[in-house]
This record gives sequence, structure tokens and C-alpha cells, in this order.
Amino acid sequence: MADFQRTQSFQTVPDTTIKVSEVLEHVYDALNEKGYNPVNQIVGYIMSGDPTYITNYRGARSLISKVERDEILEELMRVYIRHLEQR
Repeated sequence: MADFQRTQSFQTVPDTTIKVSEVLEHVYDALNEKGYNPVNQIVGYIMSGDPTYITNYRGARSLISKVERDEILEELMRVYIRHLEQR
């Protein structure tokens, strides 16, 4: 029989299998397919934290919520700087 008088605890394990680049690609494709401007929508999400900037289509909103906004910015800057270095 369970002891409901004691506080139960559990540990969550962060999902480290999600790559930010893959999330961004998936979200970009979903926004594009729905006719939105992906750049504007992703910037709106990053700036405000409001997930409604991202469509629910193809699970994009749920997926982008699994990564931190600062991680998204880091990935975007990493790719942009890599692009600059290749010029």
C-alpha cells in the first residue's frame, strides 16, 4: 500500500538527444508550409518567449519549447559566424 503521508519525489532527465539545429529546421519547415514568414515568427518567439508565434502544425510549437531560447540564439550565432569565417 502506498504511503500518501510522505512527499514523493522524482528526477527528470533532460532530453539531450534534441539538437537545436534540427529543431530550428523542423520549425522553419512547418512555419513555411503554413505560409508564415519563418524568420519573423522565430524572432518574435525568441524576443517575447510567447510560443504562439510558432505554429502547432507538425508539432513545431511543442518541439521548440523543449529547447531554451538562449540555446536557439547560440546556435543561430554559431552558424552565422561560421558563415562569415568561410567568406
